[in-house]
Amino acid sequence: MPIDPLKIREDFPILKRKVNGHPLIYLDNAASSQKPKQVIEAITMFYENHYANIHRGVHTLSQEASEAYEEAHAKVARFISANGSEEIVFVRNTTEAINLVAYSWALRQLKPGDEILTTLMEHHSNIVPWELLSQLKDIHVKYVGITKDGVLDYPEFEEKLSQRTKLVTVVHVSNVLGTINDVRRICRLAHEVGALVLVDGAQSVPHMPVSVKELDCDFLAFSGHKMLGPSGIGVLYAKKEILESMSPFLGGGGMISKVRFDTSTKKCKIDWNVLPWKFEAGTPNIEGGIGLGAAVDYLSSIGMEEVRRYEEELVSYALKRMSELEKIKIYGPSDPRMRGGVISFNLEGMSPHDVAMIMDQSGIAIRSGYHCAEPLHDAMGIHGGTARVSFYIYNTTSEIDIFINKLKEIEAII
Repeated sequence: MPIDPLKIREDFPILKRKVNGHPLIYLDNAASSQKPKQVIEAITMFYENHYANIHRGVHTLSQEASEAYEEAHAKVARFISANGSEEIVFVRNTTEAINLVAYSWALRQLKPGDEILTTLMEHHSNIVPWELLSQLKDIHVKYVGITKDGVLDYPEFEEKLSQRTKLVTVVHVSNVLGTINDVRRICRLAHEVGALVLVDGAQSVPHMPVSVKELDCDFLAFSGHKMLGPSGIGVLYAKKEILESMSPFLGGGGMISKVRFDTSTKKCKIDWNVLPWKFEAGTPNIEGGIGLGAAVDYLSSIGMEEVRRYEEELVSYALKRMSELEKIKIYGPSDPRMRGGVISFNLEGMSPHDVAMIMDQSGIAIRSGYHCAEPLHDAMGIHGGTARVSFYIYNTTSEIDIFINKLKEIEAII
């Protein structure tokens, strides 16, 4: 069924509050989304009725907690069309998922002279780990630029892709430009030269249908807090055969099946646990995983095709209304079909931070700054960052109208 944002808003308690005397208009969803009561209640239910450590005991509470946590893995696997929960590792966030790949796979697999190919539109989380890795090993990180329209330069990508490329790591949807990258094409080209592909899905998985089988990516990283779930929980998907070949990222309880001391060699022999627990050391964020499972249920009940369709409508409407301003510069593709629910912009003569502060005085929450993508801003010749609005299923065209009217007020005083 088509999305009814007014009905959906009833599920989000925070949207009933006021900020600085005005009804909250939350347009900072690319940074983090709000939480429906179904997610809040799932976490509360767990704490009040089922809380215990998982995989540790045979008593009822431990069994219930373990089953709920494991089922959350299964829900996520179905959500992204993975082959099973063995391919779903819970981590803290997208950043940790990318670092897990960097240190458990790349650090051990890459050899001197190997190359990692990425892009200038990446979040810092998909830049810094690879630059750190290049300091530990003699490997090279290469960057693909963007066109003047804010689209990935695919000819340059193909030119820089070579037999030396062992990993391509690319954002699915830019958190600044909103650009939707052709990940299927990127994966196909990368696999032709024997490279693996890591996709940063932080801005795509919450907002559109994502199937790892259709993309044929080797790794996919995303965060729960951007998709109606709690903070402190994220996901690394990886193909089963790759996870089986990798060594654990963290060592400790839960990620081993057996540890025994060999008296003859005076050493410990360690057997790793089965997937995915091999990569989930220590007591995990159990309630976070359960909350993420509830968020997946909520989004699934709506349908990700409908989520994408509705956000495209919002972006199209917002771009049309923003074009009414005379002193505005909008970044990224002009076609809403080519972008996610993100619009970054600047007003001539005013800092993006000042724009955001004035908006906040009217209860409108937007983002300002570099959005953890400073190299992208540098490549576009932008100094001081941008202002950014980003949408989700509970936003409305009437909220966009209020936002536009405020922009016009600001423009009038510049």
